[in-house]
Amino acid sequence: MSMRALVLDFGGVISRTLFETHDQTETALGLPAGTLQWRGPFAPDTDAAWRDMQAGRISERDYWLLRTREVGRLLGEDWDQMQTLVQRARGAEPDRVARPETLALMRDARAAGQRLAILSNELDLFYGADLRERMRALREVEVIVDATYTGILKPNPRAYALCVQQLGVAPADCVFVDDQQRNVEGAAAVGMTALWFDVTKPRASCDTARRALRLPG
Repeated sequence: MSMRALVLDFGGVISRTLFETHDQTETALGLPAGTLQWRGPFAPDTDAAWRDMQAGRISERDYWLLRTREVGRLLGEDWDQMQTLVQRARGAEPDRVARPETLALMRDARAAGQRLAILSNELDLFYGADLRERMRALREVEVIVDATYTGILKPNPRAYALCVQQLGVAPADCVFVDDQQRNVEGAAAVGMTALWFDVTKPRASCDTARRALRLPG
């Protein structure tokens, strides 16, 4: 069997979404419970900006800049960087927001001799460069390709090419997992086994990746 690698998006796949941790965000920021109502994929009918992002009318970065500014205004502050929201909401304990299902998938892939990579559009832009040292899961990842520095955003084919080049494998040897369908389609177009991660069903999504990697269930 040829070498295989597991290539993961970060936000939504390794880290739980901000939609899922509104209670933690409200506590960290001193906001009343129930203040944050935007729910993205968990309630798309009530989140017009999310629908706009999914339809391609705004970018993912545009969406999160909108939410960042909204939360900043709730505190009487002017926030213009997603990093501010993420670090204020969850910076103290980043391991608390890691998905246990994905962490188990990563451990089992490594134990089976498969390589690990992250291909992200905004890892350090949103979360800060020091997250790589503070979050245990990231210390196990061999290759991190981050458009914060490359300037090449998924689904541009060059983003995937950079990742497989650094891994030293062919696209066909990679299982790619992302929670944005456009990025999944981009990976499939370059020859990867590309899987959509449903953030509302993380266990089922990880089980699909296990099968693709031929890992035991």
